[in-house]
Amino acid sequence: MVSFKLQVFFRDFPENFEYFLIPAANYSSATTFCVLERGVTTSVSVLGTDLALEAAQAQLKTIRLTSQPGLTVRRRVRDGYALTAMDLTGPQQAEKLKRPMGKYITMELTPYLQRQQDFFARGARCIARELAALLPEGDAPVLVVGLGNRSLTADAVGPLALPHILVTRHMLQAMPEEFAGFSSVAALTTGVLAETGLESFELIAAAAEKLQPRCVIVLDALAAAGREKLCAVLQITDTGLTPGSGVGNHRREVSRKTLGVPVLALGLPTVIRADQLIGEEAPAEGEALFVTPRDIDQRVRELSRMMAYGIDLALQPHLTVEDITGLLG
Repeated sequence: MVSFKLQVFFRDFPENFEYFLIPAANYSSATTFCVLERGVTTSVSVLGTDLALEAAQAQLKTIRLTSQPGLTVRRRVRDGYALTAMDLTGPQQAEKLKRPMGKYITMELTPYLQRQQDFFARGARCIARELAALLPEGDAPVLVVGLGNRSLTADAVGPLALPHILVTRHMLQAMPEEFAGFSSVAALTTGVLAETGLESFELIAAAAEKLQPRCVIVLDALAAAGREKLCAVLQITDTGLTPGSGVGNHRREVSRKTLGVPVLALGLPTVIRADQLIGEEAPAEGEALFVTPRDIDQRVRELSRMMAYGIDLALQPHLTVEDITGLLG
């Protein structure tokens, strides 16, 4: 009998309870997935997904979206990565999708999943070009924030990305001539409430007040509605995000409305509700199981690094992937 690894999943719960075993038969078709997280939830976003593309597909009842009043859809390919860009401009459409108006870009990670040639460098460049188009101009610093819980692999996207961010603010202050031409970048990982006693938003707001950045870029793990999206797409948006919304653990949103500066968000879907996966009706309240890919450790580690390099290239366009690797040491 095949068994699965089970952990308590709660964004602000510091301990990591694991190795409760449950029979694979309970999850029939999910033979390549393992149940990873369990937690308390009372509400989820549309279809339990943080992905605007999934929400639109469900609401409009079509897989291949087309432009319509209040919603512009464009498709393109960059460096071999397929992109679907949604520009949500209509209040009525925004209300239907339960999403703020703004730009949402979904990047399919097929070259990464297929281990195509130069998939990492191509993916980082693709992310960089999409981010660069959203970045506001100016010389003020950019604050990069990694959200999540390092102790839970499926929630560790932000903390694992931060070591790969090229932080330059202190170097520009100490050696302005040597680093002329570099953008000023600061980075922050917020930890979890049970360990810090502070909400992520409170830490970000305090840092933003001190830095007065031209924008904030946040990285976080997301929830998906379809298992084919798990660690298989990235979402880039200029609307910010609400930490924990996909798993019902809502925190104060991190957005232009709450911080007073533009907020860009990069998210990687790492979990799906088990009831969605096996076709059961979701409970109105109480415990919910979340499912994640079996190789979640590798995927989160690799894709967090790719996301970070994409940010580096967007903020330092004169550098290459090789340059960043050398500078990070």
